[in-house]
Amino acid sequence: MSDERAISAHYRHGHLLQAIESALDQLGKTPDSVTIADLAPVDEFHIGGRVATAHLLSPLGFGASDHLLDIGCGLGGAARFVATEYGSRVSGIDLTEEYIETGTALCAWLKLDDKVTLRRGSALSLPFDARAFDGAYMLHVGMNIGDKPRLFAEIHRVLRPGAALAIYDIMRVNAGALAYPVPWAQDDATSLLDTAEQYRRALAGAGFEVSAPCDRRDFALEFFNKLREKAATSGPAPLGFHTLMKDSTASKLKNMIDNIVNGYIAPIEIVAHKPE
Repeated sequence: MSDERAISAHYRHGHLLQAIESALDQLGKTPDSVTIADLAPVDEFHIGGRVATAHLLSPLGFGASDHLLDIGCGLGGAARFVATEYGSRVSGIDLTEEYIETGTALCAWLKLDDKVTLRRGSALSLPFDARAFDGAYMLHVGMNIGDKPRLFAEIHRVLRPGAALAIYDIMRVNAGALAYPVPWAQDDATSLLDTAEQYRRALAGAGFEVSAPCDRRDFALEFFNKLREKAATSGPAPLGFHTLMKDSTASKLKNMIDNIVNGYIAPIEIVAHKPE
């Protein structure tokens, strides 16, 4: 099995749209009444969810005239947030067919299918013309992509001069054996982590101007503490990471948190620009 097939298989749920509909029923919602806020706990599959998305993207000034690329879009939650919050048009790409199918249905529920288009494809061979986009972002994607130079060269190709690329990935901070499984991998065969310095070199090699990285370790640990406190007082929410990861949720989250606490990994932001 190729790396991309193995990665896609790792994320496949089997009945994801039905699981979301069932959870919405518990919330007293239907596809006709659901809101973008209702879906936020499940459709932004990265540490910090929507808060993290806004922290990364809000300083970049994206607006209604922009066409943006969401690399590794998952269910398209960030794309729908961007379309709603900034008015931008967004094209998303992801390896996992079930995520694309489910995300397209969610766009239709929210009547955002005129602003957000999701398609299956590889970030290493983007099915878009050169200079097609005014900006791009990727949220917890690089952990599954080993060839960062090729990734960033492809993104550079499809961005217009002056465009921003915003990255929020889990990166290596110190050497050490990671505990598995984690949300992005069962073992180190498809856990392709790099350091922020390796990202910087790959981005610069592709032609980007790169900002200093922003380490979000403390934010991550606070986010998980709040989740634990909420679950202890209110019980598990109908929608959340468990909707995506099912019975493996507890072990994957525990291992990820332990890896962060032990100083091996951290979520880190990097913003790069394609020169004018």
